[in-house]
Amino acid sequence: MKNIFKIAFVGVTLIISSVTANAQKMAHINLDSLITLMPESKTAQQGVQDYAKQLEEQVTTMQTELKTKYDDYTAKSKDMPEVVRASKEKELNDLNQRIQDFQQQAQTDYQKKSAELSKPVYEKAKKAVDAVAKENGYKYVLDTSTGIVLYSEASDDIISLVIKKLGIVPGTTPLAPINKGGATPNKSTPPPPNKK
Repeated sequence: MKNIFKIAFVGVTLIISSVTANAQKMAHINLDSLITLMPESKTAQQGVQDYAKQLEEQVTTMQTELKTKYDDYTAKSKDMPEVVRASKEKELNDLNQRIQDFQQQAQTDYQKKSAELSKPVYEKAKKAVDAVAKENGYKYVLDTSTGIVLYSEASDDIISLVIKKLGIVPGTTPLAPINKGGATPNKSTPPPPNKK
């Protein structure tokens, strides 16, 4: 009887040990909220805004040139010979097409610049998350800002640990997140991190 009890006890202990060893510690973080707290985020945002301003100034200059030439054309077109009028119309159409082409290229360049400036911020945040996960034994860390997690068991929110790892002082004013996709940054404050 004692042997059966010992065998059963050892068997239960092995099963519990196996389940415990296979249990995987999980955590979550709202990466967008973390990004808004990072000082590098403000610098990257300012760089993107400055770049957008340069592009807008160029478009405004081109549109002003088009308006000036169009106004001159409409004022003088009645007295122009047909060949001069046709030449002026072609010039106006070409300038208008250049403006449209520039605007399309500017949008592409803006998206590239936004991605280029935000990439180091996201990489730094990712490295800090990785370090905190390793230090605290987490096997999985879910990003709740993506909205892709449909279900999860209870897990730890590690944003405070990552903020500490990055040396960010609590109580700083949050910034608008840098959009990974390259669209114009959102001016609204992101929601607070999810608490479970």
